[in-house]
Amino acid sequence: MTGNSFGQALRITTAGESHGPGNVVIIDGVPAGIPFSVDDLLPDLARRRPGQSKIVTQRKESDEPEILAGVFEGRTTGTSLAILIRNQDQRSKDYSDIKDKYRPGHADFTFDQKYGFRDYRGGGRSSARETTARVAAGALAKKILAEAFGGRVLGYVTQVGDLKAEIANPASVTLQQVEEFADGQPNIVRCPDEAVAQQMIAKIEEVRKAGDSIGGAAEIVAANIPAGLGEPVFDKLKADLAKALFSLPAVLGVEYGIGFGCVTMRGSEHNDLFTTGEDGQITTKSNRHGGMLGGISTGLPIVLRAAVKPTSSLPIEQATVTSSGEATTIRTRGRHDPCLLPRFIPMAEAMVAIVIADHWLRWRAQNAWSPGTE
Repeated sequence: MTGNSFGQALRITTAGESHGPGNVVIIDGVPAGIPFSVDDLLPDLARRRPGQSKIVTQRKESDEPEILAGVFEGRTTGTSLAILIRNQDQRSKDYSDIKDKYRPGHADFTFDQKYGFRDYRGGGRSSARETTARVAAGALAKKILAEAFGGRVLGYVTQVGDLKAEIANPASVTLQQVEEFADGQPNIVRCPDEAVAQQMIAKIEEVRKAGDSIGGAAEIVAANIPAGLGEPVFDKLKADLAKALFSLPAVLGVEYGIGFGCVTMRGSEHNDLFTTGEDGQITTKSNRHGGMLGGISTGLPIVLRAAVKPTSSLPIEQATVTSSGEATTIRTRGRHDPCLLPRFIPMAEAMVAIVIADHWLRWRAQNAWSPGTE
């Protein structure tokens, strides 16, 4: 199986399955000397962790990471950094009665077509359980961005079903708004529009009780990102960000800036006009371009959105076929999210941070020397 590595200057390689011993990530290209410990990994892994609220899967995983290599005396060494997150609450028996049935919406059929053999326990490698390793790598990427230029990456839920949040200024949303309501209670749906968030929670509860699931959308914002990151052709920043988000389970669409809103606009409406800011730096009066022009960052906030499908695993009966083509029905047992969005947020943040950190390291390598310097 190829395709388990991602990135160039900052390169991650992951391994692991839903019901195996654990998931591991090896990260190459990490600069030496960055303060880093298990404590840096815990917040985002906790945000991704199953069982954190009533509207997510009730699988119980502590997701306590182990740093196996690449850190000494609290700092990165510059060598390969390895992180392991062990699985603790696998219930493989939940899948024994469907091992020969194809679950609608899942990769069961395509894995069989590709490999002729698959791990049917929770989807194996195709399960979102593998994203624990990505979130761990993303925590390190966030640390690199913060240390290098004060960059930050933050995501939040903007839509569940037909419920849409109103976010006037994406770059002004804070982590506290995403994680807590005004009264200090946990914002379990991770939508910063509190009134709509409460409706979203009720909607997810409604579909959960009906044995169904629901989709939605998330917005991810990267702020304080310097201009000049990205390559002009095949490695455009927008292209790598889209690939990163599309590589996550359940993502069916990605847009940035004004996105598909551009189709009804004229060029005179769509163009962001250049100006000089109060600090004397060149910028634009608006940000319909979503922080990237020509696939290169402009210095304005990078704004992306991802459409996430409803969870495919359902306890209600659905028609399907067996691996031999016989008609049958299926009910998916086990523990599954009625809506993927709340736990999708740290996954999306991680992939965006990894891409930007990778491009910053590539930019730094390309611009480390100029004529006349020593």
